Amino acid sequence: MTASLNIVVGQSPADLDGPQARLTWLRECLSQLDGQHVDLLLLPELFLTGYNIGSRVTDRAEPADGPSAQAIAELARAHRIAIHYGFAERQDGQIFNSASCISKDGTLLATHRKLLLPPGFEGDHFCPGIGYTQFELNGFNVATLICYDAEFPETFRAVAQAGAELVLVPTALGAQWGVVANTVIPARAFENGIYVCYANSCGHENGMDFYGGSCVIAPDGQELARAGDGEELLRAQANLEAVAVAQARLPYLADRLNLPDGPG
Repeated sequence: MTASLNIVVGQSPADLDGPQARLTWLRECLSQLDGQHVDLLLLPELFLTGYNIGSRVTDRAEPADGPSAQAIAELARAHRIAIHYGFAERQDGQIFNSASCISKDGTLLATHRKLLLPPGFEGDHFCPGIGYTQFELNGFNVATLICYDAEFPETFRAVAQAGAELVLVPTALGAQWGVVANTVIPARAFENGIYVCYANSCGHENGMDFYGGSCVIAPDGQELARAGDGEELLRAQANLEAVAVAQARLPYLADRLNLPDGPG
């Protein structure tokens, strides 16, 4: 039997004020999911802190094993669901835009630090990460790319070449950038023959409007699920066999090795 993964993408309201309000929202969502055989809940970029909060993000930063991580680990154990969430990570005097995945047993599986920081708020407050992050979940090789990371074909190609079959993308996509959610992300799935799950916030936060549009894209580029512009729990199932089928049908990952290095 092929490996499968039952995924829920939580499109959370952007105006939840602070970590405690966000953990309360998470508890309510997990209660709704009890008994529905969910393997993984994916949450947006900087879910724990909020995104458009300026210097307050520094005050809300925590270590990867800090109090909020411990609270989420308890929730993961109680509800038997792996939880992937964005947060501001404090480590050795530096602040990173990070995302962690905690298993259904409460074990920290991986923490990814955002590689590429767009100018403005993020560049002013965060340090860039170094290197890609992959981990195993329910038989899937899973990679994390955060928001702007995922808008470069090179990052997706790198994790796909390293064996990723599912890429989780927590994001904080503004309302003016719908082309990313609707066009760029499906293209990334199609051109690599892998699943992509994209989790955005919705609504408004301190003058910023979020697009919503969270989605789950199959390895053939087709939408398995797509959110609107409001709060939503988006459900889809990933099947590992579909990755092999897509990559055999369109062997982009193999054939790219035959491309010339430069002009002839």
